[in-house]
Amino acid sequence: MHACPLQETDQLIQRVIRDRFRDRTVITIAHRLNTIIDSDRIMVLDDGRVAEFDTPNNLLQSNGVFASMARNIAASRQAANEASAAAELR
Repeated sequence: MHACPLQETDQLIQRVIRDRFRDRTVITIAHRLNTIIDSDRIMVLDDGRVAEFDTPNNLLQSNGVFASMARNIAASRQAANEASAAAELR
């Protein structure tokens, strides 16, 4: 199974940013967590205000906005996988 073109493009962009801007500060505005999950630090904005700012690992361990978004994505993916598996059984 191949990744969709959007995912492939996103992965390519992230790889170029990591390689070419290794020793630079990069500010990324993202709507997908996988785009920023390997960043050194993440700033989470909520209603135009800084809600959280920390490493991805610390944010995932907290009970904050970022961890909640990650849990919601994981639950959505699990539900989609279960629906797909159920459809295959039919």
